[in-house]
Amino acid sequence: MTFPLKGSRTTALALLLLSCVVCVLAARDFRSLWTPDRVVSAPGFRQEMLSRYFEALKGTPLDTPVFVQEGAEPGGTLFVLGGTHPNEPAGYLTAVTLLENVRVTKGRLLVVPFGNASGFTHNQPQEASPQRISFPLPGGGVRTFRYGSRDINNIVMWPIPDIYIHKASGQALAGNESKNLNRAYPGDPEGTPAEKLAFGIMELLRKEKVDLAFDLHEASPEYPVVDAIVAHEKSMELAAAAAMDLKEQGIEVRLEPSPKNLRGLSHREWGDGTDALPILVEVANPSQGRLRGRTDEALVLTGKDKAYLLASRLGRLFVPYDEKGKPIEERVGRDLATLKAFLDAQELFDEEKAVRLEGIPGYREVQEKGLGAFLKPLPAGR
Repeated sequence: MTFPLKGSRTTALALLLLSCVVCVLAARDFRSLWTPDRVVSAPGFRQEMLSRYFEALKGTPLDTPVFVQEGAEPGGTLFVLGGTHPNEPAGYLTAVTLLENVRVTKGRLLVVPFGNASGFTHNQPQEASPQRISFPLPGGGVRTFRYGSRDINNIVMWPIPDIYIHKASGQALAGNESKNLNRAYPGDPEGTPAEKLAFGIMELLRKEKVDLAFDLHEASPEYPVVDAIVAHEKSMELAAAAAMDLKEQGIEVRLEPSPKNLRGLSHREWGDGTDALPILVEVANPSQGRLRGRTDEALVLTGKDKAYLLASRLGRLFVPYDEKGKPIEERVGRDLATLKAFLDAQELFDEEKAVRLEGIPGYREVQEKGLGAFLKPLPAGR
């Protein structure tokens, strides 16, 4: 027996009201992602904005904080960029960990934790990703961070071309790459939002006379350039020394040259367009990959996935993978160890441009204590 639904003004009104309720609830949920993540910078840091270096960013969703600390002893200038792709959390959490823990004794440190601020205001479409990830603190409480999209928000940048032409080179890419900050360098002061953001970062590197610059990323375990250092040719000698240091610590790393014909990426354009020695770091994260199962907070934090375990047994991955997964502590610890190895190498090669940081958490220390041990409680009322 069937009971066909008969339409009437009452049922139409009820469905309309239900649709409105769903839209309001969804809108509130997504609007909450526009609230910036809070950080507790260590003593000695001051906060600027990226718009200080390129005024056109001021008052836009692209503007983002820049944290600066200067040591008592003159030295070089180190730049650390996290959040180029806000769905690669080890990158921005490494930047936050530095910001909340280190003291500069020589040179200067500039940290941009949330480089693509617009990307934190939405999720990657059709990926069913979590909106946030959380970390318990040793003394009680929780720190929560947004899990965003690799792209600039469509609300900020629309329409999207079918084919994206990189202006500086004429290189043709898929249209969606036009929203990717790491395809937009060296940027354009009159260009798209992505190109303006890229130009602002290039201006920071130039005006602050940055010596060593890091762009922190994550990649899928089946991707060949993973657990890797990608270095511009002028950074290669320093990168080789850092890679050897890491291997002596038992941290396996690939050393990859920046392709001269692959344009728009930080490791190429920062090196060509500024005096900085650019380094891009990729660590393995199963939540980035196409073989993964359910993309929830647990996968992002633990990196445990049955499909990747099977892929590892079949020899289809470019990194070791077992039942332990690829936890966020290992990924952040690897980034921190890489930064430390570069700073040690820089001091050997050019002491005048050396930067010394105290309080960098160690690779194994982060894994033993958990990342929450290095995140500070938020002050009351914030």
